[in-house]
Amino acid sequence: MNRYGYGDGKPGNPSVGYVATTQLKDIKKRLPLRVLSASDWEHWTTWGYVVVKNAIPEANIRRLADLLWAFQEMDPRDPASWYKPQLRDNEMKELNNSGMVELYNHQYLWDNRQHPRIHDAFVDIWDQEELWVTIDRANLNPPNKQARGFNGFIHWDADTRLDPLPINVQGVVSLVDTDPEMGGFQCVPELFRTLEDWRKTQPADRNGWVPDTAGFDIVNVQMQAGDLLIFNSLLAHGIRPNRSENRVRLAQYIAMTPADESNQALRETRITSWRDREPPQGFAFPGDPRQWEKTRYERAKLTPLGEMLLGLKSWKEQSAAAE
Repeated sequence: MNRYGYGDGKPGNPSVGYVATTQLKDIKKRLPLRVLSASDWEHWTTWGYVVVKNAIPEANIRRLADLLWAFQEMDPRDPASWYKPQLRDNEMKELNNSGMVELYNHQYLWDNRQHPRIHDAFVDIWDQEELWVTIDRANLNPPNKQARGFNGFIHWDADTRLDPLPINVQGVVSLVDTDPEMGGFQCVPELFRTLEDWRKTQPADRNGWVPDTAGFDIVNVQMQAGDLLIFNSLLAHGIRPNRSENRVRLAQYIAMTPADESNQALRETRITSWRDREPPQGFAFPGDPRQWEKTRYERAKLTPLGEMLLGLKSWKEQSAAAE
């Protein structure tokens, strides 16, 4: 189990380790910025999120979007096909009808994970190169009507009652241009900025995963296709319902954390997930009951960067070889 209990009846992704000890907003930069600008860094540390423009190539966007439609057995040209029941209900109830796509290890997902600009963005965030990427899924969310009723949510994927507070980062790549009507990512930046003071005013028995947002503005972050949004897990966030007439949100979830190479059990679990095309074993990840990843798709081919982001190869061994 990881130090925060992620995946064990709680939100959070158990596919990576959580070994960082310095709060993300308090990191003092040693490495030069690769992707973020100085103003991006200030926005990130103040408000808890940042948008990286043009994070993946156009070709990657198109082929992953086509795959998600096919995987969900939906036709982008036929809205009547968009409203079949989800393949499996989520134990994490707020995710039901939010458009989660139970696809985790396809080549197209790995192509984006191992794209250098994605890695460089997270190097900027963590101020280190030695990272592991989360094994996570995608999202295809048509308008939330008919049987797909969904009102959105705001939560944390971290228990904000803990002291010291958890340290983690999350991310999402948009595969379409978004607008306020079609849903997508929403968050509460002012609560992030004032979190330490806000916690002092809250009752001891509050829900550490769901904030009281009274008095705070909820911000819908609009993105263009190919943009990567990185956010601190202490930023209260969620998915906004799609209230558009016929526009569909598509996205891939990608994040990176410092590699936990001494954790051999976790390393083997990650490699097994990639090799056998298995979802993470966690509260938030029900998996595909059809098991199409095992029966329809080949194992993803990894670049040298991808091998280290998975844990198949060691960052330490690569660094030693380069010296």
